[in-house]
Amino acid sequence: MRRVFLIVVAFSLFLSGCQQTLIEKTGAFSDRQEIAFTEWAIPGYFIPKNIHVIGLGDSLTQGVGDELKKEGYFGRVTDKMNEWKGVKDVDAANLAKRGRRSDQLIDKLVDPEVQSSVKTADLIFLTIGGNDIMKVVKSNLFNLQTEPFYVELGKFENRLDELFSIIRDLNGDAIIIVAGLYNPFSIVTDETNEFEDIIADWNEAIEVRAMMDGRSCFVPVVDLFDSNTDMVYHTDFFHPNAKGYDSMAERYLEKLKECDLQKLSDGELEM
Repeated sequence: MRRVFLIVVAFSLFLSGCQQTLIEKTGAFSDRQEIAFTEWAIPGYFIPKNIHVIGLGDSLTQGVGDELKKEGYFGRVTDKMNEWKGVKDVDAANLAKRGRRSDQLIDKLVDPEVQSSVKTADLIFLTIGGNDIMKVVKSNLFNLQTEPFYVELGKFENRLDELFSIIRDLNGDAIIIVAGLYNPFSIVTDETNEFEDIIADWNEAIEVRAMMDGRSCFVPVVDLFDSNTDMVYHTDFFHPNAKGYDSMAERYLEKLKECDLQKLSDGELEM
């Protein structure tokens, strides 16, 4: 029995020595050198959120001519948004109306319900100007000259400034995506004429205004509807068909990427 007791005591002393050695080797935590973490930041789109999207303007945003009833480019692009980083759900409201001119849109923005939608929008899709041009065409149908188009362009630029000012007074943070115009008369003739120059100058006015805003993206579409070789026109030979709207939607997504969606959204959205 005494032998067993001596063995237990000896073994205990052995363990105590090992523990002391271990403590001496590892040292106190307070004596350790601090380790700095590499700088990192959580992206804004890490936590998805519900986004509100609205469509303003004319028949192109309304989706007139889309035989598949998908609301034109607007419906196609907003559907695609569900795949974006930072998006939990998309609440889309298409407020565009066939035949609407820029002066009529200004009047529409007085509507409290429209203003409410604009105030809460994260993204605003806008097409405007085509009916302003068509008003000139109809007024001078039998004596078309270039001058009336440029007189109207000056007025349109002022109305475009007013439109952007109204929208920004209601919502200074929303991303505005505004499309250019195309020449529907290209399906009548392949020859370059004065109307091509008129469309180009109106498009330049829209693009410049979008650039001045600083939180907008201009989407050119004139080349998508240059003649009807690719069968992109509706049977009215004025509005796009489903295939035409497919092309527009692809162009919108392409340009949003080029405009740097993540930067425009302050890091909250990414394609």
